[in-house]
Amino acid sequence: MQKIVVVGGGAGGLELATFLGRKLGRKRKASVTLIDRNQTHLWKPLLHEVATGSLDDGVDALSYRAHAKNHGFSFQQGSITALSRQNRNVTLAPISDDDGTLLVSERKIPYDILVLAIGSKSNDFNTKGVAEHCIFLDSPEQAHRFQKKMLGLFLKFSENRTSPDLVELQQKLPLVDPNNVNIAIVGAGATGVELSAELYNTAKYLSSYGYGKIDNSCLKVTLVEAGAKILPALPERISSAAHYELQKLGVDVRTNTMITEATENGLLTKDGDNIKADLMVWAAGIRASDVTRQFDGLEVNRLNQLAVKETLQTTLDDAIFAVGDCASLLQKDGKAVPPRAQAAHQMATTCGKNILALLNNKPLKAFTYYDHGSLVSLSRFSTVGSLMGNLMKGSMTVEGRIARFVYLSLYRMHQVALHGCFKTGLIMLVGRINRFIRPSMKLH
Repeated sequence: MQKIVVVGGGAGGLELATFLGRKLGRKRKASVTLIDRNQTHLWKPLLHEVATGSLDDGVDALSYRAHAKNHGFSFQQGSITALSRQNRNVTLAPISDDDGTLLVSERKIPYDILVLAIGSKSNDFNTKGVAEHCIFLDSPEQAHRFQKKMLGLFLKFSENRTSPDLVELQQKLPLVDPNNVNIAIVGAGATGVELSAELYNTAKYLSSYGYGKIDNSCLKVTLVEAGAKILPALPERISSAAHYELQKLGVDVRTNTMITEATENGLLTKDGDNIKADLMVWAAGIRASDVTRQFDGLEVNRLNQLAVKETLQTTLDDAIFAVGDCASLLQKDGKAVPPRAQAAHQMATTCGKNILALLNNKPLKAFTYYDHGSLVSLSRFSTVGSLMGNLMKGSMTVEGRIARFVYLSLYRMHQVALHGCFKTGLIMLVGRINRFIRPSMKLH
């Protein structure tokens, strides 16, 4: 029986493992194994909502083991450290608990066909102090860390504001600015822009949850972008619309601003300015993990992404595929397929069909990326974006409820790929019920 191993349970990897499990695993035509370092899956574009407490990942996260049982594949928890193309196996690091007690020893997982879908992480460009003082929103764990620090800042702020001895308390509970909670976000891509807006939604609710008299005026968010505009990958009209909406909320948007260093109390710019901040997030640029350079000589680019052919097979080994953010594929226009959720979804679909073709000795199809547009959610305040398709030439700008509906539809498409239409409908129903029986924010 052929052994198919998928490493990485992000959007593309999990959808692919689910597809192969249904097509092959259930029918015992192949053994399908998914590997991921975490026990649960959460759609990465939702991490900014986890970070602000707008989304409870304890409710929305999906268990890999339970999903594997229901869809004909197996799951192995672990982090890949190396692969051997000659022996056709991948090495997984040992697993220890919080006390350092060894739970699982190093393992080698054999494969006949391997799919690498390990995603990407934030690129700090080796900027001084970033690793020590900034938070990256690459995983639920990092999002939880941000939320804990954010709630602590608002708690200190509310305590300072209500204390009769502000000077003494400010010395005990220092804030860079006792009149505001200062949060700086570096990188005005989708993550940075959406997080900026979501923070103002959070401030709105905190007062009702016992954090004192907190409103938008207490929050100062600075969004920093090295380029000339926010959302640099999107058309000018969408970028301008988002910029206008953020400024209405109160976000201090700074374009053409290069960060040279992060310190304990803020960010230093190339022009010599000091952006004071109690909490800093780095969301500028992406790169694949350095571990790809340990993948037995597979071709990688300067961002550690794996070079693939149009069939999504790696350039040096036809038994190894790569999909999602960790894959580098140039399109016919010379541009690389962008690291977006819709690209990972499309790659997973093509890769699944090509693996079936490979097993049946049929020709593989070339991957073609279709840009269906981009949407950015500014929390409950607005949604802006563009839609592209066969019914129109170029793109159409959308805002408001229509844009919000399409934005949510992207997540529903991911859920349908994993659960099918009926179960996704039930999930949507439960979500609506939870809006009435659960708090508006997760506060723990």
